[in-house]
Amino acid sequence: MTKQYSILVEMLNLTYNYKIQPTTKQIEIIEHNLDVCRAVWNHALYVRKLWYNSRSCKVNQCSLFHEYIVEPFDYPNYHTQSAELTKAKKANAFLKSGNAQAMQQTLRKLDRAFNDMKSKGMGFPRYKNKARSFNILGKISVEDKYLKMPLLKLIKFRKSRDIPEGFKIKQVQIIKKASGYYANLMIELDVDIVKPIPHGHAIGIDAGIESMISTSDGLVLTRPSFLDKALRKIKLLQKKLKNKKKGSNKWKQLNHRIALLHEAVANRRKEYHFNLAYQLCDGVGMIFVEDINFVLWSRGLFGKQSLDMGLGQFFKILEYVCLKTDTYFAKVNKDFTSQICSNCGTHTGKKDLSVRIHSCPECGYVQNRDVAAAEVVRNRGLENIAVGTTVIKQPSDGVLAGASA
Repeated sequence: MTKQYSILVEMLNLTYNYKIQPTTKQIEIIEHNLDVCRAVWNHALYVRKLWYNSRSCKVNQCSLFHEYIVEPFDYPNYHTQSAELTKAKKANAFLKSGNAQAMQQTLRKLDRAFNDMKSKGMGFPRYKNKARSFNILGKISVEDKYLKMPLLKLIKFRKSRDIPEGFKIKQVQIIKKASGYYANLMIELDVDIVKPIPHGHAIGIDAGIESMISTSDGLVLTRPSFLDKALRKIKLLQKKLKNKKKGSNKWKQLNHRIALLHEAVANRRKEYHFNLAYQLCDGVGMIFVEDINFVLWSRGLFGKQSLDMGLGQFFKILEYVCLKTDTYFAKVNKDFTSQICSNCGTHTGKKDLSVRIHSCPECGYVQNRDVAAAEVVRNRGLENIAVGTTVIKQPSDGVLAGASA
């Protein structure tokens, strides 16, 4: 019987980021809509918290101290709160003055945050003292050096790169940062793309604290210190901030300088992640990484170092770059990668963190501890492929082919 192979396809969606140069009037509109979206978020969150708190005690017993006693109401999901917002806009001039689509998208974000809280075990959404972004839908186009959109009409932007031909702008996200205002253009091409299939040379990646990543090919990268270089300046400014009156001009200026430093650190980290991702994908057909919950990592003993490296962001960027460079990307089970010999598969037992060399008592294989763990990750990825798919090489004519059992 001949095996049938299938090709996985999906719509091509990209996000392009541009710095915009709004006029004074447009800045007022942006700031006003940020305030409106913040108010909508906080009120909708308050209603959801009220619903949760009013049902926090068990059915057969009440608290000895206090209970929420409210008039019973249905769970405030997106559709319920969206209908309530429509009614509230008729009587509230402040809400009526805001962009309707931006407010609706704010409610959608809150709904996604609650879904993530339930499905991914993330924390409860928080109230916002400032809003940083809002989304605009509708007819959006680029006219030379201007973006044309609802609400802001024509707004000048720095066209750092052209939008690829054939793509349509589905929506735009206006973002406020310390360095100015930005626009994220969500663009879409109505075409099916082939997902990368297993082929070529494979590498495994082990994530760590002392070394950021180690690959099965022997590459070991020490932990980069993005924040440490700017930490001295940040601490000095924060010390000065304590002596300023909250809300004063000097207080605002110092806050702005601190925010600029943090933004610069984030930009350096992201640039490093992209450069590293492209370096890893060069000449490689398959990349396997550990399936790690980095949220839990950030709560551990080395939380500061973990957050500074931004491994969660890096793995997302790596997955995107793999798709762009036709490199197969997959996650594997992270358990016991440092306790198994990559050469013979023997379980060598738990190693102390001070032990940096893997030495197998069975086969005598000696290797750097992190590199050996990366080799285990690679082996697990290849085993998963052997079970579910067939590894094939790219055909000489350049046509992509999928392979699944």
